Amino acid sequence: MKLIDQNQVQAKLNKLIDAKVFLHLETTNGAYAGHHNTGLAVGAFIRNVPLKFERAKIVGKGPYRVGLKLEHGWVYAEGVTHFEIDEKERLLLAGLNPEGKLAVALQISQEPF
Repeated sequence: MKLIDQNQVQAKLNKLIDAKVFLHLETTNGAYAGHHNTGLAVGAFIRNVPLKFERAKIVGKGPYRVGLKLEHGWVYAEGVTHFEIDEKERLLLAGLNPEGKLAVALQISQEPF
């Protein structure tokens, strides 16, 4: 993965507007992130949720926030630092802490993961 290039990520998001896509969204401050001193490990995980978004935006100066406007609401990931567009044209976004451990992942694909 590379550091976020806001223009490249925005261009890929724009290509996916109004397309049926599958979403993977994961957050954690648990085992991956190494924040064990908080006394409370939290996280969220959804995978292969089909949806369409009508607008998408990456904002910030790093770390970034990526928001997807759905018909009846929003999906967003905050703290995104890295990205990759893989050989299957999937947009893979991740927020890594200073030690390189995953804190947030947002992945968008036109086929199930």
